[in-house]
Amino acid sequence: MRLYIKYMVSLRCKMLVKEELERLEIPFGLIDLGMVELLEEISLKQRNQLKKNLMRFGLKLHKDKKSILIEKIKNTILEMIQYTDGSSKVNYSDYISEKLNYDYTYLANIFSEVKGITIQQYIILNKIEMVKEMLLYDELNLTEISYRLQYSSVAHLSGQFKKVTGFSPSYYKEMKKKREATKVKMGSI
Repeated sequence: MRLYIKYMVSLRCKMLVKEELERLEIPFGLIDLGMVELLEEISLKQRNQLKKNLMRFGLKLHKDKKSILIEKIKNTILEMIQYTDGSSKVNYSDYISEKLNYDYTYLANIFSEVKGITIQQYIILNKIEMVKEMLLYDELNLTEISYRLQYSSVAHLSGQFKKVTGFSPSYYKEMKKKREATKVKMGSI
Protein backbone atom coordinates (compact mmCIF):
# COMPACT_ATOMS: atom_id res chain seq x y z
CA MET A 1 0.00 0.00 0.00
CA ARG A 2 1.24 3.46 -0.84
CA LEU A 3 0.57 6.75 0.88
CA TYR A 4 1.16 9.99 -0.96
CA ILE A 5 2.21 13.00 1.07
CA LYS A 6 1.86 16.59 -0.08
CA TYR A 7 4.74 19.05 0.55
CA MET A 8 7.22 16.24 1.23
CA VAL A 9 10.01 17.74 -0.84
CA SER A 10 13.26 17.31 1.09
CA LEU A 11 15.39 14.83 2.98
CA ARG A 12 14.30 16.53 6.21
CA CYS A 13 10.66 15.80 5.33
CA LYS A 14 11.54 12.16 4.68
CA MET A 15 13.17 11.96 8.12
CA LEU A 16 10.09 13.48 9.79
CA VAL A 17 7.78 11.02 8.04
CA LYS A 18 10.03 8.10 9.01
CA GLU A 19 10.00 9.22 12.66
CA GLU A 20 6.19 9.49 12.67
CA LEU A 21 5.75 6.06 11.07
CA GLU A 22 8.07 4.55 13.67
CA ARG A 23 6.32 6.40 16.51
CA LEU A 24 2.95 5.03 15.36
CA GLU A 25 4.48 1.56 14.77
CA ILE A 26 3.37 1.51 11.14
CA PRO A 27 5.57 -0.91 9.16
CA PHE A 28 7.02 0.71 6.06
CA GLY A 29 9.49 0.04 3.30
CA LEU A 30 10.55 2.68 0.83
CA ILE A 31 10.22 6.35 1.72
CA ASP A 32 10.64 8.63 -1.27
CA LEU A 33 9.82 12.28 -1.92
CA GLY A 34 6.05 12.52 -1.72
CA MET A 35 5.48 8.78 -1.21
CA VAL A 36 5.72 6.05 1.42
CA GLU A 37 5.43 2.34 0.68
CA LEU A 38 3.66 0.65 3.59
CA LEU A 39 4.22 -3.04 4.23
CA GLU A 40 0.60 -3.64 5.25
CA GLU A 41 -2.79 -1.95 5.30
CA ILE A 42 -3.34 0.51 8.12
CA SER A 43 -6.48 1.16 10.09
CA LEU A 44 -8.54 4.31 9.71
CA LYS A 45 -7.47 5.27 13.24
CA GLN A 46 -3.78 4.92 12.31
CA ARG A 47 -4.30 6.87 9.10
CA ASN A 48 -6.07 9.70 10.93
CA GLN A 49 -3.36 9.83 13.62
CA LEU A 50 -0.62 9.90 10.99
CA LYS A 51 -2.49 12.63 9.14
CA LYS A 52 -2.79 14.67 12.33
CA ASN A 53 0.88 14.18 13.25
CA LEU A 54 2.13 15.10 9.77
CA MET A 55 0.04 18.28 9.72
CA ARG A 56 2.16 19.61 12.61
CA PHE A 57 5.06 19.67 10.14
CA GLY A 58 3.03 21.15 7.28
CA LEU A 59 2.68 17.81 5.49
CA LYS A 60 -0.66 16.45 4.22
CA LEU A 61 -1.88 13.04 3.13
CA HIS A 62 -3.38 13.10 -0.37
CA LYS A 63 -6.94 12.05 -1.07
CA ASP A 64 -7.67 11.97 -4.80
CA LYS A 65 -5.71 10.55 -7.73
CA LYS A 66 -5.32 13.90 -9.54
CA SER A 67 -3.69 15.59 -6.58
CA ILE A 68 -1.44 12.56 -6.13
CA LEU A 69 -0.35 12.81 -9.75
CA ILE A 70 0.21 16.57 -9.46
CA GLU A 71 2.39 16.00 -6.41
CA LYS A 72 4.38 13.36 -8.29
CA ILE A 73 4.92 15.82 -11.16
CA LYS A 74 6.03 18.55 -8.74
CA ASN A 75 8.40 16.19 -6.91
CA THR A 76 9.87 14.97 -10.20
CA ILE A 77 10.47 18.56 -11.28
CA LEU A 78 12.11 19.46 -7.97
CA GLU A 79 14.27 16.36 -8.14
CA MET A 80 15.23 17.20 -11.71
CA ILE A 81 16.20 20.78 -10.81
CA GLN A 82 17.93 20.04 -7.51
CA TYR A 83 19.99 17.08 -8.59
CA THR A 84 21.07 18.09 -12.08
CA ASP A 85 24.73 18.88 -12.48
CA GLY A 86 24.46 20.43 -15.94
CA SER A 87 26.75 17.86 -17.52
CA SER A 88 24.01 16.19 -19.53
CA LYS A 89 21.11 18.09 -21.03
CA VAL A 90 17.75 16.84 -19.86
CA ASN A 91 14.61 17.18 -21.94
CA TYR A 92 12.11 17.98 -19.19
CA SER A 93 9.04 16.61 -20.95
CA ASP A 94 10.78 13.29 -21.74
CA TYR A 95 12.18 13.01 -18.22
CA ILE A 96 8.83 13.66 -16.52
CA SER A 97 6.98 11.36 -18.91
CA GLU A 98 9.47 8.50 -18.48
CA LYS A 99 9.75 8.91 -14.69
CA LEU A 100 5.98 8.88 -14.16
CA ASN A 101 5.15 6.49 -17.00
CA TYR A 102 2.45 8.73 -18.52
CA ASP A 103 2.13 10.59 -21.79
CA TYR A 104 3.49 14.11 -21.32
CA THR A 105 0.46 15.77 -22.93
CA TYR A 106 -1.83 14.02 -20.43
CA LEU A 107 0.38 15.15 -17.52
CA ALA A 108 0.61 18.70 -18.86
CA ASN A 109 -3.18 18.97 -19.27
CA ILE A 110 -3.93 17.71 -15.76
CA PHE A 111 -1.24 19.92 -14.25
CA SER A 112 -2.57 23.04 -15.99
CA GLU A 113 -6.15 22.19 -15.07
CA VAL A 114 -5.37 21.75 -11.37
CA LYS A 115 -2.56 24.28 -10.81
CA GLY A 116 -3.61 27.00 -13.25
CA ILE A 117 -0.10 27.23 -14.76
CA THR A 118 1.79 25.10 -17.23
CA ILE A 119 4.47 22.59 -16.26
CA GLN A 120 6.99 24.79 -18.09
CA GLN A 121 5.99 27.82 -16.01
CA TYR A 122 6.29 25.74 -12.85
CA ILE A 123 9.78 24.59 -13.91
CA ILE A 124 10.84 28.19 -14.56
CA LEU A 125 9.54 29.38 -11.18
CA ASN A 126 11.40 26.60 -9.38
CA LYS A 127 14.60 27.16 -11.35
CA ILE A 128 14.48 30.85 -10.43
CA GLU A 129 14.03 29.92 -6.75
CA MET A 130 17.11 27.73 -7.07
CA VAL A 131 19.02 30.61 -8.71
CA LYS A 132 18.06 32.88 -5.80
CA GLU A 133 19.32 30.30 -3.34
CA MET A 134 22.59 29.85 -5.24
CA LEU A 135 23.09 33.61 -5.44
CA LEU A 136 22.56 33.96 -1.69
CA TYR A 137 25.10 31.28 -0.82
CA ASP A 138 27.57 32.91 -3.20
CA GLU A 139 29.28 29.61 -4.02
CA LEU A 140 28.83 29.77 -7.81
CA ASN A 141 29.03 32.62 -10.27
CA LEU A 142 26.21 33.29 -12.75
CA THR A 143 27.93 31.36 -15.55
CA GLU A 144 28.25 28.28 -13.34
CA ILE A 145 24.65 28.61 -12.17
CA SER A 146 23.49 28.97 -15.76
CA TYR A 147 25.37 25.80 -16.75
CA ARG A 148 24.21 23.82 -13.74
CA LEU A 149 20.53 24.66 -14.30
CA GLN A 150 20.80 24.01 -18.05
CA TYR A 151 20.19 27.51 -19.33
CA SER A 152 21.36 28.08 -22.88
CA SER A 153 23.25 31.20 -21.77
CA VAL A 154 23.74 33.64 -18.90
CA ALA A 155 21.61 36.12 -20.87
CA HIS A 156 18.74 33.60 -21.00
CA LEU A 157 19.00 33.00 -17.24
CA SER A 158 19.17 36.74 -16.53
CA GLY A 159 16.15 37.42 -18.75
CA GLN A 160 14.02 34.79 -17.04
CA PHE A 161 15.19 35.92 -13.61
CA LYS A 162 14.23 39.52 -14.34
CA LYS A 163 10.86 38.48 -15.80
CA VAL A 164 9.99 36.46 -12.67
CA THR A 165 11.48 38.64 -9.91
CA GLY A 166 11.56 42.08 -11.52
CA PHE A 167 15.31 42.34 -10.80
CA SER A 168 18.50 41.37 -12.56
CA PRO A 169 20.47 38.62 -10.77
CA SER A 170 23.29 41.04 -9.93
CA TYR A 171 20.86 43.64 -8.53
CA TYR A 172 19.10 40.92 -6.50
CA LYS A 173 22.43 39.77 -5.06
CA GLU A 174 23.44 43.35 -4.25
CA MET A 175 20.08 44.00 -2.52
CA LYS A 176 20.63 40.93 -0.34
CA LYS A 177 24.15 42.10 0.59
CA LYS A 178 22.85 45.56 1.51
CA ARG A 179 20.04 44.04 3.57
CA GLU A 180 22.54 41.83 5.42
CA ALA A 181 24.84 44.81 6.03
CA THR A 182 21.90 46.78 7.42
CA LYS A 183 21.01 43.92 9.78
CA VAL A 184 24.60 43.78 11.02
CA LYS A 185 24.65 47.56 11.58
CA MET A 186 21.29 47.48 13.37
CA GLY A 187 22.51 44.63 15.57
CA SER A 188 25.60 46.58 16.66
CA ILE A 189 23.64 49.73 17.64
